[in-house]
Amino acid sequence: MKTRTKALLLAMCAVLLVVTTVMATLAFLTSTTKVVKNTFTVGNVVITLDEAPVDANGKKTTGDRVFENTYKLLPGHVYDKDPIVHVDADSEDCWLFVKITDEIAAIQDATTIAAQLTTNGWTLVAGETNVYAYRETVSGGANVPVFESFKVVGDITNEALAAYAGKTITVQAYAIQADGFGTAAAAWAAAPSNWTAPADTTANP
Repeated sequence: MKTRTKALLLAMCAVLLVVTTVMATLAFLTSTTKVVKNTFTVGNVVITLDEAPVDANGKKTTGDRVFENTYKLLPGHVYDKDPIVHVDADSEDCWLFVKITDEIAAIQDATTIAAQLTTNGWTLVAGETNVYAYRETVSGGANVPVFESFKVVGDITNEALAAYAGKTITVQAYAIQADGFGTAAAAWAAAPSNWTAPADTTANP
């Protein structure tokens, strides 16, 4: 990977939001009569990730969006959980990715989180087990839903359900500039191999 490409990759993780702006004079063009100054700036890729607050029954409530909710698991119950990736209005066009770590996938009904991701335009990245790419590049001001809810199967016993106490659903969001990358796969391949993120949106059943 070229050094220049690495320098232009601006990876954002919701909650731990890092904005890098570099402004520098890179060249001077001269003639015998005047000096022309060319100034270049490195564009920003800025995203945040949040979800609606929920009540004790796991249903949406009013109020500011949050970075974490707590859920009490019950057989057959449907829970609202709607992580959304927000692209800053001044952000450059970018490719979006989410990493889903679902520790309760085994007790969810047929309308799984994975199925909702597909419906919302997210596709599993080749070679990854839980990283999804959005179907197209997004521009500043976009709000991209990840999924909307999860449901516990109705035929699980209390004893079996108890084994999932303390388990989590973690969503991490990433963005890479669109410029220079014709596909999401190419953008992901150029991402740093040690690219990690904090647990941005976590459900604690």
